Amino acid sequence: MIPLGDDIPSRGTPVVNYAMIGLCAIGFGLELTVGSGPGIDRLIEQNGLIPERFLTLADRFGFLHPPLYVPFVSAIFLHSGVFHFLFNMLFLWIFGEHVEDRMGHLGYALFYLAGGSVAGAAHVATNPASVVPIIGASGAIAAVMGAYLMLYPRARIETLVFLGFYVRLLSVPAFVYLIAWLALQLLLGSLAQDGDDGLAGGVAWWAHAGGFCFGVGLASLLRGQRLLSRSPR
Repeated sequence: MIPLGDDIPSRGTPVVNYAMIGLCAIGFGLELTVGSGPGIDRLIEQNGLIPERFLTLADRFGFLHPPLYVPFVSAIFLHSGVFHFLFNMLFLWIFGEHVEDRMGHLGYALFYLAGGSVAGAAHVATNPASVVPIIGASGAIAAVMGAYLMLYPRARIETLVFLGFYVRLLSVPAFVYLIAWLALQLLLGSLAQDGDDGLAGGVAWWAHAGGFCFGVGLASLLRGQRLLSRSPR
């Protein structure tokens, strides 16, 4: 199911969301500039999040050593290919705008980076021995989607649905779309077997689930404390 838009009116310009998309585009452009071979391998090795390396360095320097956490952020702005980049930016474009509306520019920026970091931490916690670097904005975007679920459960998502040769555009309630998306992450994450670095199909599904749950929890807390702007719905 590919989201194409929603029915929530815009209230302002989501400058931070645009900035995050722009930074991801710059990061992906850098990858294209480096090209294939040792150059791209070195770039991903240096900036991707590797659980085993993080835990080894944490054991040596302690968890309060700030450079340890750089890959949790730098990995967000790199992608493994054109489709990985384009699909992530599509999801961010659709779901990020209205979450920024509610959180404000600064709040959304901090939330986005924290969501990506928590998603990375979820991957480290579930795959501590992995030596494969993970990259991509998926974890941060999952946090945005979790927040969207709590803030706009009655919104409708215009969705392109593929079932074999059946293709149709449907208007799907946000809570149905997002709960189904989370269920898929949990299902695919459970298929990752020991020895495959916690990746099923090359994707860190538990990072997605961790980011989503963080978004749900933080948006629920902020809404309960009335620290968000009012919804236009």
